Amino acid sequence: MKDLQKVTFGSGCFWCSEAVFERVKGVKSVESGYAGGTVESPTYEEVCSGTTGAVEVIQINYDPDIITYDELLEIFWKTHDPTTLNKQGNDVGTQYRSVIFYHDDGQKIKAEEYKKALNESGTWDDPIVTEIVLYNNYTKAEDYHQNYYENNPNQGYCAFAITPKVEKFEKVFKDKLKN
Repeated sequence: MKDLQKVTFGSGCFWCSEAVFERVKGVKSVESGYAGGTVESPTYEEVCSGTTGAVEVIQINYDPDIITYDELLEIFWKTHDPTTLNKQGNDVGTQYRSVIFYHDDGQKIKAEEYKKALNESGTWDDPIVTEIVLYNNYTKAEDYHQNYYENNPNQGYCAFAITPKVEKFEKVFKDKLKN
């Protein structure tokens, strides 16, 4: 078995993204956190203020023998709206922007190629605004954010925003679900 690989995505609320990627076959762990920005080790409250430049992200450790980076990119692009600047659904602010934090040049090149192909395909009416930037200034989110959806499925936001997203993901990506 190859060593696990790491990918870091920002696609709106990290609770939503974590709930999707935790279900992917080959994903060994998903951690909610904050990346980018100018403040070292920001708190949730600081990130929500919109003054840190940090983004809510998920950091995924995955087995490339089971799921590839390209497949993870496909899930990333198809499970959020990469055309809205600083907004996903009801979540608004720079901390919810669409971003791929690449860990090496290979990830950067593949993400840029995928973004270009999607823009040229006309999949969306508007251009993709997803940033593709070097991984930097990562901080793990507070413990209560980890596995949030699994631990709070009946909480209002989870039931309203996350459950429909997870159900859609499970229909579209049946072949990529953990058993």
